[in-house]
Amino acid sequence: MASAQAMGQGERDHFVLKSGHTIPAVGLGTWRAGSDTAHSVKTAITEAGYRHVDTAAQYGVEKEVGKGLKAAMQAGINRKDLFVTSKLWCTDLVPDKVRPALQNTLKDLQLDYIDLYLIHWPFRLTDGAHTPPEAGEVLEFDMEGVWREMESLVKDGLVKDIGVCNYTATKLNRLMRSAKIPPAVCQMEMHPGWKNGKIFEACKKHGIHVTAYSPLGSSEKNLAHDPAVEKVANKLNKTPGQVLIKWALQRGTSVIPKSTKDERIKENIQVFGWEIPEEDFNVLCSIKDEKRVLTGEELFVNKTHGPYKSASELWDHED
Repeated sequence: MASAQAMGQGERDHFVLKSGHTIPAVGLGTWRAGSDTAHSVKTAITEAGYRHVDTAAQYGVEKEVGKGLKAAMQAGINRKDLFVTSKLWCTDLVPDKVRPALQNTLKDLQLDYIDLYLIHWPFRLTDGAHTPPEAGEVLEFDMEGVWREMESLVKDGLVKDIGVCNYTATKLNRLMRSAKIPPAVCQMEMHPGWKNGKIFEACKKHGIHVTAYSPLGSSEKNLAHDPAVEKVANKLNKTPGQVLIKWALQRGTSVIPKSTKDERIKENIQVFGWEIPEEDFNVLCSIKDEKRVLTGEELFVNKTHGPYKSASELWDHED
């Protein structure tokens, strides 16, 4: 149920991280953004008012994101007012590859530091791993060793905050036992069709901020067409997308909707100055949890050779 505190949180346009740094409440996601990426990033920042851009080496668009960021800064936006997130890919989950991977990202983004660097998935892959992986292509991940290297990036001023993506409560608890700098952010799939309660509660317990990705669900399960979402949107005279983004904010998470359409990019950040009433918020909370959209199965599961033989194993049977 929505507490008064959770309801009020959605009105802020930023959240404060454990480190004292702030993260904007709404960011632009760039997964599968393609050739429009530079334009989308510049438009989001200079015309729609976004200050957070979320990307990753694995998306293959960091050079384009860099062009968009540069264009926005040339248009008068200060670097210190922007919040840029990137992620360390699975083939670089080895202590001695962490810094070179970040340096490549900084070069592509044309930046001398980033605000947040995340472990993209907690599974190590060999270079050139197949999808799905063949025998021997998913390797042991030295979580503690990699995290120490991430911490050194913070100490050297290359990264302001570090965090994780796609973690389970089990993996988070393991990381917290050895981390000198605790993760500031845990990013995960989260929407009314997959509320991801177990990890959400674990993060709250540890004081770790949560960023929700895929806030509208997916093409298979597009929540913008869910009757409950449509009903609330009609009542509030908002789009279903705006309602879903606002739901995430009122739940106390930041959110990174992805779009390459200028109109949608602008629409997605029009989520301040109004609120989903508690009764409607609770209706959205009661949409049945279906399943994850991004299970990681095709990336990490080899049903014959393992080490992970099912999606449930990837998620430590916490689903």
